[in-house]
Amino acid sequence: QVQLLESGGGLVQPGGSLTLSCAASRMIFSINHMGWYRQAPGKEREMVAQITSGLTNYADSVKGRFTISRDNAENTVYLQMNSLKPEDTAVYYCHAILKIGPATPWSSYWGQGTQVTVSS
Repeated sequence: QVQLLESGGGLVQPGGSLTLSCAASRMIFSINHMGWYRQAPGKEREMVAQITSGLTNYADSVKGRFTISRDNAENTVYLQMNSLKPEDTAVYYCHAILKIGPATPWSSYWGQGTQVTVSS
């Protein structure tokens, strides 16, 4: 099995920046897709940013403020968050679709979540 290990959450003032990281806990044969989702209290989980084969996709609410990137050698995905707003407050989850080995199926994995709080 594999775990997605997230880090980088915390408390930041409005207008500030944070960078989230998500790394696989072991060597992976192949990763097709990685992304970040978030869930605020009382709301459904929503897609924030995705990266697949180098192509990126963002939620309208974060376009121009957030940047997703991936380090293929380290099986790590990052989310650079700038100009943070109180409405960005949520638990952020990492997601990946990957193959652990050449004979294993593509499978979906989620991280445990990291809290981001934007408040003065």
